[in-house]
Amino acid sequence: MKILDKYILTSYLKIFFSFFFILMFIFLIQIIWVFIDDLAGKEIDFEIIFKFLLFYSPKLLPLVIPLTVLLASIMTFGNLSEQYELAAIKSSGMSLFRSMRGIVVFNLILSVGMFFIANTLIPFAEFKSYNLRKNLAKLKPALAITEGVFNDINLMNIKVGRKYGPNNTLLEDVIIHKNNFNSKNTLVIKAESGELISRETDEILQLILKNGKRYQEIESTKPNSKQFVPHTYVSFEKYIMNIDLRDFNNVDFDEEKYSNTYRMQSVSQLKFSIDSLSNKLDFRYENFGKNFYTRTGISNFQNNIRMDNKNKGKVLFTSYRNHLNDYPKDIQVSIINAALNVIKGQKQVLINQKNTFFIKEKIINLHKSNLFDKYALALTSIILFFVGAPIGAIIRKGGFGLPMVVSLILFLSYHFIGTFSRNSAEDGSLDPLIASWLPNLIMLPLGLYLIWRASLDKSIFNFDKITYPINVFINKILSFRKA
Repeated sequence: MKILDKYILTSYLKIFFSFFFILMFIFLIQIIWVFIDDLAGKEIDFEIIFKFLLFYSPKLLPLVIPLTVLLASIMTFGNLSEQYELAAIKSSGMSLFRSMRGIVVFNLILSVGMFFIANTLIPFAEFKSYNLRKNLAKLKPALAITEGVFNDINLMNIKVGRKYGPNNTLLEDVIIHKNNFNSKNTLVIKAESGELISRETDEILQLILKNGKRYQEIESTKPNSKQFVPHTYVSFEKYIMNIDLRDFNNVDFDEEKYSNTYRMQSVSQLKFSIDSLSNKLDFRYENFGKNFYTRTGISNFQNNIRMDNKNKGKVLFTSYRNHLNDYPKDIQVSIINAALNVIKGQKQVLINQKNTFFIKEKIINLHKSNLFDKYALALTSIILFFVGAPIGAIIRKGGFGLPMVVSLILFLSYHFIGTFSRNSAEDGSLDPLIASWLPNLIMLPLGLYLIWRASLDKSIFNFDKITYPINVFINKILSFRKA
C-alpha cells in the first residue's frame, strides 16, 4: 500500500471510530430513555442494567454503522478537498476513485462483517434481550402494567385504559382474563375503575375494582358433554383481588424460554420458517376453499331431481337456475330469504377468514423482510460510502458544520425510505424483496452519479443550465418594457 493510501485510510478510520463510539453512546442513552419504565423503581442491580444495554447494543448497529460510514466519508474527503490535498492528488495523475481504494477495501470487509453480525450476533442479542425484558416485567407487576395492551401477571391478562394518580396506581377501564391450570379462559372481569395497593414488605398485590361485572364459566364434570356450559354472572360495586407476588419476587434473570420470534432467527432458520409457514398457509387456503364451497350448498343443486308429468317414470336433472319453478310462490319467497341469510352468513365468514389470512401472510412477510434485510444491510456500508465520499469532494467542507447537515439529511432519507418500504411489505402492498433492497437501489445510482460529477470537478447539479433560460426570458421582458 502506498503512503498516500495509508494517509487517506488513516484519516478515514480516525473519524470512523470516533463517530462510531459517539453515536453508540447517543443511541444507548436513547434506549435507556425508551425503556426507563422497565428499569426505574425496580431495585435492579447494575449488572442487570449492564446486561440489558449489552444485549441491545448489537441491534443498534444497523443504524449506527451506515450513519458512521456516511459521516466519515463526507468529512474525510471534505477535509481533503478543503485543504486542496485532493486537488494535489488529482494533479499527480491519481483519479478520485483510485484514491478511494484503501477505504473501499475496508468497507468491503465491513460489509462482510455486517452480514455475519446480522446473521448471528443480532439474533442472539434479540434472544437475550427479549427474555431479559420478560423477566424484568415480572419483577414488579404493578409497574409492568402498560396502558392499552394485555399484560401477563401469573395466570391473568390485565388491560387498563389509563393509569394515573400517585405512582400510577389508579386505573380506568380494567379488563381481566383469568386462565385456569389448563390455560383455559374461564373468568372475565370488567370494571370502570380500579386501584393497585402494595407494600414493599408484603408479597401480596391487592387490586380493588369498582363498578364492574364478573363472568365465570363453571367447568362441567363431563368434559365431552354437549350440554350448555353453566356459568355465573355477577355485578359488583367493589371487588378485591389478591395477587400472589412470590413467584415474581423470585425472578431468575437467566431464564430463557422465549425463542420463537423471527428476529431471533438466522438465514437458514428463516428460510425453513418461511417454507413451513407458506406450506401451512397454502394448505389452509385449499382446505378453506373446499369447506366453504361445500357449506354454500351449491353442489347439492347438481343432485336435485324431479319427476316430469309429461314423462312419468323418467328422471330428469334440473339446473339450479330452474330449481325455483318446482315450488309454489310462497315457498319460493322462503327459499330466497333462506338463501339470502346463508349468503350473509357466508359473507361474514369470508370477512373473518380474510382477517385471519391477513395475519398469517403478515407473519410470513415479516420473516421474508428480516431475511432480505440481512443481505441488504451487508451492502449498505459500501453503497453509502460511494454516496458520501463524492459529496465531501464536491462541497469541499470538513469539520462538523455542513458535512454533518448533509449526512443527516441523506441518512434520514435512506432510513425513512427503508421504514416506509418495510411497512408496505408487511401488509403485502410491496414485495418484501423489493422493500428490503429499495433504499440501496435508490442510493447506488445516486452514488455512481456523484462519483462521476466529482471526478469531473463539477457541482452536484449544473444550476447555470437551469437558470440561464429563465434569466434570458426575464431580460427580454425588461428590455421590452423599457422600449
